[in-house]
Amino acid sequence: MTDTFDFKPFLKGPRVIVRPIQEDDWEGLFAAAANPKVWEHHPVTDRYKEEVFHAFFDDAIASGSAFTFVDSETGRIIGSSRFNGLDEELSEIEIGWTFLDHDFWGGSYNAEIKKLMLDHAFKFVNTVVFWVGDTNIVSLRAMEKIGGVKRDEVIGRVLNGINYPHIIYEIRKA
Repeated sequence: MTDTFDFKPFLKGPRVIVRPIQEDDWEGLFAAAANPKVWEHHPVTDRYKEEVFHAFFDDAIASGSAFTFVDSETGRIIGSSRFNGLDEELSEIEIGWTFLDHDFWGGSYNAEIKKLMLDHAFKFVNTVVFWVGDTNIVSLRAMEKIGGVKRDEVIGRVLNGINYPHIIYEIRKA
């Protein structure tokens, strides 16, 4: 493992490119997020609205650790995620704020994206955690599909000024 976590890698899989987010990704990311079904089970259910998503997008840009997902075949922007909360003492980082265009649900896109991000993270840390809203059944199932192990704790996270309970999953380096 190396000492300094690389928050801005360019990752390429068979069908998806995961690259650092850019200001000019706004239009493509909003198009991917504009379907209410994307946010239906998320704690912030109105993130499909332009003004709500714009705050999410601005925060992603400001984080310095967010990504845009691009379909390799079409060049279409299909979602986003980011690294957060590096804890060097625990050798742990979070992958979160992930969303995927509804057209890409149900296949293996999420698994490919998470594998790319996990493989990258495990060059630097031993554990990756995921905070999932306790009512987000789609993401809860997705975590179990990729091998996430539920921690005993439920922790609140403030989103848009409201404290929502989150279930914590972890995946440890093999």
